Amino acid sequence: MDKVHNWRVTLTKAANLSGFDNANRARTDADLIDRIVKHVLKQLSRKSSSDLKGLFGIESRIKDVKSLLCIDSPSVLTIGIWGMGGIGKTTLADAVFNRLSCEFEASCFLANVSEEYAKHGPNHVRDKLLCQLLKQNDLSVDTPSIGSPFVKERLHRTKVFVVLDAVDKIDHIELLAGDDAWFGPGSRIIITTRDKSLLEKKNIQDSKIYRVQGLPDDEALKLFNLNAIGNSTPQTDYAELSGKVLDYVKGLPLGLKVLGSLFFHCKRKEEWEDIWNKLKKYPDKKIQNVLRLSYNGLDDNEKEIFLDIACFHRGMVVDYVKRRLQIRGFYPTGIEALIAKSLISISKWGCIEMHDMIQEMGQQIVREQCCDDPGKRNRLFDAEDIHRVLENNAGSATVQSIVLNGSNNRNLRLSPESFKKMYNLNSLEITTPLYISQDLESLPTALRSLYGERYHLKSLPTKFSLQNLANVERRPES
Repeated sequence: MDKVHNWRVTLTKAANLSGFDNANRARTDADLIDRIVKHVLKQLSRKSSSDLKGLFGIESRIKDVKSLLCIDSPSVLTIGIWGMGGIGKTTLADAVFNRLSCEFEASCFLANVSEEYAKHGPNHVRDKLLCQLLKQNDLSVDTPSIGSPFVKERLHRTKVFVVLDAVDKIDHIELLAGDDAWFGPGSRIIITTRDKSLLEKKNIQDSKIYRVQGLPDDEALKLFNLNAIGNSTPQTDYAELSGKVLDYVKGLPLGLKVLGSLFFHCKRKEEWEDIWNKLKKYPDKKIQNVLRLSYNGLDDNEKEIFLDIACFHRGMVVDYVKRRLQIRGFYPTGIEALIAKSLISISKWGCIEMHDMIQEMGQQIVREQCCDDPGKRNRLFDAEDIHRVLENNAGSATVQSIVLNGSNNRNLRLSPESFKKMYNLNSLEITTPLYISQDLESLPTALRSLYGERYHLKSLPTKFSLQNLANVERRPES
């Protein structure tokens, strides 16, 4: 009887399912079959909730990107997904691609475009795209253009969905999706990049650029816990340490996953604390390498500006920073490139903001100039390093800028020859208490900017040349 009952329930459910209405005789049976096949493919290709496990908040982001794509519009449309390294651009594009690709006649997700371009050359990448879109494995185009008139015509008649992932040069976009007219009506192209300026060069409007932001605290905590303890449920015993990690990572999914995995095998709270203290001194290389890709794409002027901001100027008013950069001999227009590459942002108060992990990456680049001897680095920003160099006359011609602020209360003891070897020093800022055993013998003639307490400036050597000094500031007396 149970078997009969189960059959009855199942057949009743099947009878109540709505089917496809074929009452419109203007459509052929072939049209109906086509509709059914497309519907089934759409359901099969839709990622299940288990496929999206660990992608907290992804559904709302998919919805946002889908709204930018305007799927029902017959025109060809290109949109951008932009954000810093490790923020989840590729993950989001992949989720959207898997959700929507069934609605197109052909689709292609080209991962790591810039890396593939560098390894195999432009023809290989372009041929890979055409082979997938035109479903022809042996297709090879040896010319700089998209191909023969026959290939162009086939592509022009095809409604395609293309994702160009991790693009870092405008040449790559022009090669693979340079002209909307290449593709059939209703085609959609998504470009993921760290560099917003590439999207602007492609004439993609701001309204069609989706900036991927870090995860909010509740989603970040779930992702961290999933990787640190195997489930997303918060653990009260580790709430304080988890809070420190979240404040440090600031919603960066890559950071949450990588750092979470480092804590996975910890059995005691003390082990968590040891790993956390180690991370503050030795940043995780996997995360650093991902973030450093954005730095590697900068030109020389932009790299210098980035390092100055990471070492000295985070949180300062942008106009003040621009003046300091000019005095140092840099071109402040490079700040716009840093914003476009998501390395910095400007707050509503006009101050420069930078993610903790990006600042850490910049400072680590400076430390790597000479790991054991800070006197052979071009920027000195760490209080212990500065004391070590100046108090032991351990500077060199490499040092160009020194900033020691009042947050360190230890007196800095200078000798008359503290700056003698640093003849390329062009910027000096010391606001911490200063003790000079005798008058300084000299300061570098390359010095362009000098900032200090009033009593510091009274201690300037009489033989100091002012020929290059463009800026002298002193902290007002309280």
